[in-house]
Amino acid sequence: MFERLANSFSLARSSWQVLWTDKKLVVFPILSVIGCAFVLLGFATPFIAKPHLLDFLNDNGNGVHPPPWVYVVAFVYYFCSYFVVIFFNAALISCALIRFNGGTPTVADGIQAAVSRLPQILAWALVSATVGVILKAIENAHERAGAFISAILGTAWTVMTFFVVPALVVERVGPFDAIKRSIQILKRNWGEAIIGNVGIGLFVFLLALPGIVVGLFGFFALQTAVPLGVAVIVLAALYLLTITAAVGPALHGIYLAALYQYAANGEIPSGFDRGELKQAFRRKN
Repeated sequence: MFERLANSFSLARSSWQVLWTDKKLVVFPILSVIGCAFVLLGFATPFIAKPHLLDFLNDNGNGVHPPPWVYVVAFVYYFCSYFVVIFFNAALISCALIRFNGGTPTVADGIQAAVSRLPQILAWALVSATVGVILKAIENAHERAGAFISAILGTAWTVMTFFVVPALVVERVGPFDAIKRSIQILKRNWGEAIIGNVGIGLFVFLLALPGIVVGLFGFFALQTAVPLGVAVIVLAALYLLTITAAVGPALHGIYLAALYQYAANGEIPSGFDRGELKQAFRRKN
């Protein structure tokens, strides 16, 4: 187990080297966060203006279910949010694949690649939103059992669709063919591909650690020098936001693109080690 975690951490470090070489890749997660913020603001504004629309939330434990229109609004919100996330993930993965194959991608190259796959992205956002609403409905059906079943189904869905976005980008297939392709790759190339997310998480935590330490220093500084403490806390918060909302997702996208290129075609992405990828995908005989 420790060997597998060490290997996944090495893959995360290779992803970091690619990101360090091509720092512009971090732009896509930033654009994704901004886009999702606008989507959230757009959907929240009517409820802020007319808070009585949320009166159904005050059921006082009587088991009152949300009215049907809530699921319609939730579906549209999920669709818009998924579209933004998938679009910029597709742009990031496209640029990573260009980099892996010796090219020098630009932000415009990524956006153009995502736009060229707009039908596939829209279809996948539609499927993702549908699944999201179904899982939410299951969760609301029963407070405990529903949440448990929703978590199990959600985890299974995440595993099944692990390689969907790279498949959409590279093979230009529809959402259901992309799901089949994702499952085929995982079946044919079994191993610790998904555990690599643990390595990415650990690597991101280590990157965030200085910000956590500085933030604690700022907190203690509030006791004696309030302006200094506030300034330090704000800087630490900005640093942590950058790491968690921009650098972390960029590393995950690079990692996913590298695994897909190796798993689907057997090609070693530039910047990655053959032995590490073989460990991540121990191919069946």
